[in-house]
Amino acid sequence: MNNIFDSHAHYDDEQFDPDRDALLAALPGMGVRCIMNAASDLDSARRGIALAGRHAQLYCSVGVHPHEAKDAPADLEEQLERLAACEKVRAVGEIGLDYHYDFSPRDRQQEVFRRQLQMARELDLPVIVHDREAHRDTVELLREYRPKGIVHCFSGSAEMARELVGLGLYIGFTGVVTFHNARKALAAAAVVPAERLLIETDCPYMAPVPFRGRRCDSSMLEHTARALAAVRGIEVQALVDQTFRNACDVYGIEC
Repeated sequence: MNNIFDSHAHYDDEQFDPDRDALLAALPGMGVRCIMNAASDLDSARRGIALAGRHAQLYCSVGVHPHEAKDAPADLEEQLERLAACEKVRAVGEIGLDYHYDFSPRDRQQEVFRRQLQMARELDLPVIVHDREAHRDTVELLREYRPKGIVHCFSGSAEMARELVGLGLYIGFTGVVTFHNARKALAAAAVVPAERLLIETDCPYMAPVPFRGRRCDSSMLEHTARALAAVRGIEVQALVDQTFRNACDVYGIEC
């Protein structure tokens, strides 16, 4: 398998400290052609930019995750805009709402999400949206701001997927589609139009079967792709090629 675009990863995470650059250098030889490294706060955005400067296949985003929203500074937009001026920054993210952990108060999450949605619109950048157990509020804000971008690690229903696609968004699926309880995710994946489908690792998290419990990396995307291809009734390389083109389109990358 080749032509893989991992549309969402976190290679700045400390779990990659022992072998980060060696692993990233090896991935093209495993068929991984491009990777989007998603930020979770200002520091990780800076680390992602530095990583993208060292690895040609790596692109990056800037943004504050809902877990970190409580610590977002008053001048968040100004700091993010400066970082977004870097050539390999192609998105604002990951941003959104997380009502599972509630590490930040919900009203603060919503405020910071709104600010970043507005900033992305002004910068004409796509967003990478995190939504965990916050489907209703997430969809309402996406309806209001109408960004271009991706709802990553999709965990909603098939009906929600259709609504998001109707808003012009792309839908990203992780190794969750390989899990034994993946029926809901697979049902959603089956209804996403081919031109709106993305594959991702969310590494170092969400390792697919048969690697559950291990540190995830982009070489494992083959298993996610195979599960999605099976539910959609197409050849796996055709799915990988389509998702590669889709990721290039949403991130504005010349493939």
